[in-house]
Amino acid sequence: MTKQTKIALLVGLVAMTLFGGAFVYQEVAAPEPADAAERKNITVRADSHRLDTAEDGKVTLVEFLDFECEACGAAYPFIEQLREQYAGKVTFVLRYFPIPSHANANNAAYAVESAARQGKLEDMYKRMYDTQAEWGESQDSKADLFRSFAEDLGLDMAQYDADVASPEVAARVQKDVDDGTRLGVSGTPSFYLNGQRLIPSTTEEFIQAIDEALAE
Repeated sequence: MTKQTKIALLVGLVAMTLFGGAFVYQEVAAPEPADAAERKNITVRADSHRLDTAEDGKVTLVEFLDFECEACGAAYPFIEQLREQYAGKVTFVLRYFPIPSHANANNAAYAVESAARQGKLEDMYKRMYDTQAEWGESQDSKADLFRSFAEDLGLDMAQYDADVASPEVAARVQKDVDDGTRLGVSGTPSFYLNGQRLIPSTTEEFIQAIDEALAE
């Protein structure tokens, strides 16, 4: 693991600690916290997006993320390195959790979900993080920029345009948000390892938790 990667994740972890309160998802009436059985059922759904799937299904790492979140962007290189390090051993799951205070968080999630419907989930996921510095924190809609990403990826643009504006895509994103809220997610990125919240202080603790889960 490179020094730069360690620093990137630590920046993300610090940001989660310092600014998590600013990323609270606003609900008119917050639901009761999920119990253990429900947590297991809603942390990963059958239709949740899997970036990688382990054959034995023993260890699953879930990330609730917001593509406009700087902490998520800081953690992204480390997560990509984990995917390489644990290829075939750990299932990596992406779940949407756009933060209301981020003007383009929903637009980004809708773009990624629309790309996923054409088999380009990972391509759009990476494009969002690779370009986050260009569009993040803008108060203007970046829907046209995200549409240009779809064009670059060679998507069927008629289908993309229909999907990105559809209630089905909005509902798919909202389902992840609802599950995250039920689990108690209040900031991004939020990680769950085999259904249990993972809040490491260092990259080493993060890796140790995965190794221990694999060894069980």
